[in-house]
Amino acid sequence: MSKGRHAMDASSQKKFPFIEETPKGVFLRVRLQPRSSKNSIVGVQGGSLKVRLTAPPVEGSANKALVEFLSELTGVRKSSVSIDSGLKSREKRVLVEGVTIEELERVFTEALE
Repeated sequence: MSKGRHAMDASSQKKFPFIEETPKGVFLRVRLQPRSSKNSIVGVQGGSLKVRLTAPPVEGSANKALVEFLSELTGVRKSSVSIDSGLKSREKRVLVEGVTIEELERVFTEALE
């Protein structure tokens, strides 16, 4: 890890088990619930961040909505958020580039309160 960045300590890993820093960027494990009444973060479920979205799981619209939602939430460009795996699953691995673990911890601390 580069200087100035910290490895996640034990308390961060328990609170944010869905965040993983890699050389490519920060990966988020997300459990998606489509066709919800509103877009929101619900909490942590089974080591994944549970996200509800209004979009239906049809023709990639829920995936597109997830990228837009996480882009707005984290303050990064949509092009910096991509679904690494789980395109046809509710369990997804999302890559967020151009953001640090510390920034994501702040974002998710606020979102989960």
